Amino acid sequence: MSWEKEIEELRKREQLAKKMGGEERVARHRKQGKLTVRERIDQLLDNGTFHEIGAIAGNGEYDESGEMVDFTPANFVTGTGRINNRKVVIGADDFTVRGGSMDGAVTRKQEYSELMAKELRIPIIRLVDGTGGGGSVKLLADNGYTYVPVNPAWDHVIENLQTVPVISACLGSVAGLGAARVSTSHFSVMVEDISQLFVAGPLIVKHGMGQDLDKEELGGVQVHKSSGAVDNVAKSEEDAFNHIRKFLSYMPTNIWELPPVVKSSDDPYRKEEELISAIPRDRRKLYKSRLILEMIFDIDSIFEMGKFYGSSMITAFARLDGHPVGVIAPDVYKNAGAMTAESSEKIERFVDLCQTFHLPIVNFVDNPGLEVGLNAEKKGTIRKGVSAISAVYQATVPMMEIILRRVFGVGGAGMSNGHGLNQRYAWPSGVWGSLPIEGGLEVAYKRDLESSDDPEALRQKLLKQLQNVTSPYRTAEKFGIEEIIDPRETRPLLCEWVKDAYSLLPQQLGNKHKYRP
Repeated sequence: MSWEKEIEELRKREQLAKKMGGEERVARHRKQGKLTVRERIDQLLDNGTFHEIGAIAGNGEYDESGEMVDFTPANFVTGTGRINNRKVVIGADDFTVRGGSMDGAVTRKQEYSELMAKELRIPIIRLVDGTGGGGSVKLLADNGYTYVPVNPAWDHVIENLQTVPVISACLGSVAGLGAARVSTSHFSVMVEDISQLFVAGPLIVKHGMGQDLDKEELGGVQVHKSSGAVDNVAKSEEDAFNHIRKFLSYMPTNIWELPPVVKSSDDPYRKEEELISAIPRDRRKLYKSRLILEMIFDIDSIFEMGKFYGSSMITAFARLDGHPVGVIAPDVYKNAGAMTAESSEKIERFVDLCQTFHLPIVNFVDNPGLEVGLNAEKKGTIRKGVSAISAVYQATVPMMEIILRRVFGVGGAGMSNGHGLNQRYAWPSGVWGSLPIEGGLEVAYKRDLESSDDPEALRQKLLKQLQNVTSPYRTAEKFGIEEIIDPRETRPLLCEWVKDAYSLLPQQLGNKHKYRP
């Protein structure tokens, strides 16, 4: 006697689950330019590697004889699969079933996905498309009672942030707990035209706040690419999946492993001639930091994170002779490269991310200090700046500082831990001190300038004297800077350093860092 009949019943239920919310709702979903939940999973994962768990979970309706007459699958699909042959957990909302809300969910499935990532010690990827929270008010009427809200599996969610890479994609109109799931991650991405992210949607905002906004105005890409709520913006769902794969390629599987080193075809001794003139002699002239980074790191290895938030600072991942590293650099076109409240938050979070997953950091410094002025004071820039500096000082991953030009004030001083070994190289364009001489001169010689018959002539005379004193070679004479290097030597020196850095990293494996998103 076999169990063939029961297996037939299993296959029947599996096929019903794959119909998702039904033909009409699937068609409506696709008309919005969105992939279905199963199409998303198939596109993201290596071909044929998805192993679904809980496929037949949902709500069945039965006749008097106990035969199933209808079935609505849970609107959350989960399981394991592989990305570039690395095993991951995937948890994805199905918007075609009750708009991805808790009304159509089997809560345990979402909790189980987080628990799997935690216990198997593998990355988790969330494809979020809906609220994922407590459901609509109609659900309260159906249940006949209300409840004190609890965020499902949040203990696992927070634990995962300390132990495995957590990645989220916002792939629709995402509100409430769904929005929290997107932001509670190490890397998040939105998609132009189809993604919106908000604490509460337009109708609630209209009735509660009197603000009449559509979905794009309230939480579209133009709002969030510079809000800091998400990291990156993609042009399509396929592009978003490429962002996810790229980010994951720099990450270890968990904190008990090292970041994956790959074989590089780029010469570690490559020296780019353009670097010798990359920094203009006139400090009032700007330059493009991203071009400098491209000349130093492995070809096509740079992946920027959070480009539009805190834009005076660049945070990215890259490789040196195949070794993943974190990169911090200034964008002097934005606030002259000063540390703003936003860029300070960005640096703090990025350094914490590198610390959590054992990525050495290369910090390119051209820092005029913390942003000044009334707007900066209103944002509490000093507090956020010192939080970023604290993250730098608390980090134990190997860190190398490359001084490109300015190192001034509290902000400049905080770009490396000056009380440790403090490995760093300075380019001959380096200039440093408590204040830039141009501004500091006005303060230090205020009385002399005010009493002078020709203050401009005196200003130029003093400026010339001070410029001689600020030569980086004067500092090197006193061993105030350890090495001044030819900029063209930067890549070979960093490729040598990164090998030493990776030899030290095994000592840190398994150390939990209290990462907060």
